[in-house]
Amino acid sequence: MSTPEYATLTADDLVTGEAVALDLPAAGLGSRIASGLIDVTATLVLLIAMIFLLVTATLQTDAALAWVAWIGALVVVFIAVPTAVETLTRGKSLGKVAVGLRTVRDDAGPITFQHALIRSLVGFVEVYLLSGTPAFFSALVSSRGKRLGDYAAGTYVVRDRVRLRLAPPTPMPPPLAGWARAADMASLPTGLALAARQFLGRLPAIDPAARASLGGRLAQQVQQYVAPAPPPGTPPEEFLAAVIASRRERDQARLSREADLRQRLTARR
Repeated sequence: MSTPEYATLTADDLVTGEAVALDLPAAGLGSRIASGLIDVTATLVLLIAMIFLLVTATLQTDAALAWVAWIGALVVVFIAVPTAVETLTRGKSLGKVAVGLRTVRDDAGPITFQHALIRSLVGFVEVYLLSGTPAFFSALVSSRGKRLGDYAAGTYVVRDRVRLRLAPPTPMPPPLAGWARAADMASLPTGLALAARQFLGRLPAIDPAARASLGGRLAQQVQQYVAPAPPPGTPPEEFLAAVIASRRERDQARLSREADLRQRLTARR
């Protein structure tokens, strides 16, 4: 069996409710290095300050207590502080704020304490104990610039200052508005809906012959989820536009009904 025309969704794509693929731009290696150098410098400054305080506080104590205080300082500086900062800022550190980066989950959601802790634990080994060599080569070969801590935590670093712009919604073709309101339409597979949206968005740039061929194939696949069929002689692009627009309207109406229901249930308490 041949691969469907719409099977172009990759693991790096995120998909919105309207089947718009979002690929959050991963941070480049240069910005990761700059951010890391700032974080390492800040960490070493904090470590020096902690050492000074420890030496002053444990000057008159025994060696065992001094060792305990030293280990505690290392845990605070290399593990506790980075974990707390990334957790409270939802994935940012001093270096990331300066460069404009943020750590997110692999699904692009905000990281939690668990993600930040794993990144800090692995980062202590790969960045400080091993001088950053594993982190550099891991980020170099990763398509998302992941260091080992990112692989362990299921995270990656994105450019936080990139503004995301979505394509305008597909309008409903007026001749098909009545048919679309009465038609029974099942939810389209994500890949098929995405392919239809991409096709409609690129119509002016597609060669007429390729436009007719690809539009016909997409319309044939979409017709499996729609009943009854559109009026005879309907152009494939108008049929696809009507289905995408109708599905969006129905989803918006469903979400509105659910929101109203939640509001009524909440108001009764």
